Amino acid sequence: MKIGNVPYRSVWVDQDDGWSVHIFDQTRLPWVLDILRLTERDQVAQAIRSMQVRGAPLIGAVAAYGLALALRVDASDAAMERDAAMLADTRPTAINLRWAIERMLARLRPLPAEARIAAAYDEAGRICDEDAAQNEAIGRHGLSLIQEIAARRGEGATVNILTHCNAGWIATVDWGTALAPIYMAHDGGLKVHVWVDETRPRNQGAALTAWELGSHGVPHTVVADNAGGHLMQHGSVDLVIVGTDRVTRGGDVANKIGTYLKALAAHDNGVPFWVALPSTTIDWRVTDGLTEIPIEERAGAEVTSVTGQTEDGRVETVRVTPPGSRAANPAFDVTPARLVTGLITERGLCAASQLGLAGLFPEHAEA
Repeated sequence: MKIGNVPYRSVWVDQDDGWSVHIFDQTRLPWVLDILRLTERDQVAQAIRSMQVRGAPLIGAVAAYGLALALRVDASDAAMERDAAMLADTRPTAINLRWAIERMLARLRPLPAEARIAAAYDEAGRICDEDAAQNEAIGRHGLSLIQEIAARRGEGATVNILTHCNAGWIATVDWGTALAPIYMAHDGGLKVHVWVDETRPRNQGAALTAWELGSHGVPHTVVADNAGGHLMQHGSVDLVIVGTDRVTRGGDVANKIGTYLKALAAHDNGVPFWVALPSTTIDWRVTDGLTEIPIEERAGAEVTSVTGQTEDGRVETVRVTPPGSRAANPAFDVTPARLVTGLITERGLCAASQLGLAGLFPEHAEA
C-alpha cells in the first residue's frame, strides 16, 4: 500500500545495513508518521507490548524479526529458546505470534549456531511475503461479497460496510484482512462507504482505519462504537467485515472488544457478518473460544484516559474519568461461530465451523 504515493510494507529490513528492522509507531498515528528502527530483541518486545506494532499478522512477522535480532547477540540453543519464549509471551491472544515463533524455531533448531542468523532473516522474510500474498487473496475472495451486494442494489448504488477496530494494511504486512476487499472494490470502481467504529479504548478505528481509508481515498464515516446497532436497524449497513486475532477450529472468533456486540446486532437485523483472516490466525488446537482463548487484560489507564490532537496541533493525553475510579480493560471478546455468517480466507469463503474450515484446509482436519 502507499503513503503519499510511496509504497510501504508495515515492516521491513533496512536496505543500507541489511539487518535492522523498521516499523511504523502506530501509537503516534494519525498525527505523526514516525518510523522506528529496531535493533534488539527488547525493543521488539516493547513495541509489541506497547502496541507500537499491533494486528495479529503483523505481530507475528515482527516477532520473527525480533528472534533474528536476538540471534545476532547469541545464537546458541539455550539463548534461542529463551528469546523465543520471551517474544511469544508479549501478547497472549494473537495466535499468529505463537505460530510465527514456532515456525522460526522449526527452521532454526536443526541448524548449527553459525548458520542461524542468515536463516532467521530468510524465514522472517518468507513469513512477510506469504502474509502479503495471503491478504491479497483474502481481498479477492472478499471482493465477491461486495460485488454481489452491488449487483443486487443496482447500478450507482453505494455498498455500506461496517468494520470494527483496524484490520487494514497497517495491521498486517500489506493489504490487510477486513479492509483488503474494500480497497479492491474501491479500486475497481465500485461505490463503497465504510462505517468506522471508533473502537474504544485505544481508538484503532478512529485513528488507524480512518487514516488508512482516507489516505486511499475510500469514503468513510467514523461513528461511536454504540452506533452500529442503530445503523443496522435503519438499513444503513449492508455488510459487516471484521478481522480477528484468533479463530478456533470450530469457528469461534476472538477480536477486539466490542466485536461480539456488533455480531449480535448484525444477527438481529439480518446483516451478513463476515470475518477475514489468513490461515495463520486459525488455532487448530482450540475448539471452544469462550473457555480456551486467553483474553488479554490491559492497563486501566487506557480506559481512564484518551489521547488526541489539540486545536494548535499538540498531541495530548487527558483523563476522562473521576480520580479514584477503577477501570477494567479486557482487550478482546469472543464471538461464537453461530453469529458468524462466514470466514474469508486466502483459500476462499467458508462457514464458521469445523466442517467449513476442514473443507478449505483438509491438511488440518485431523489436528
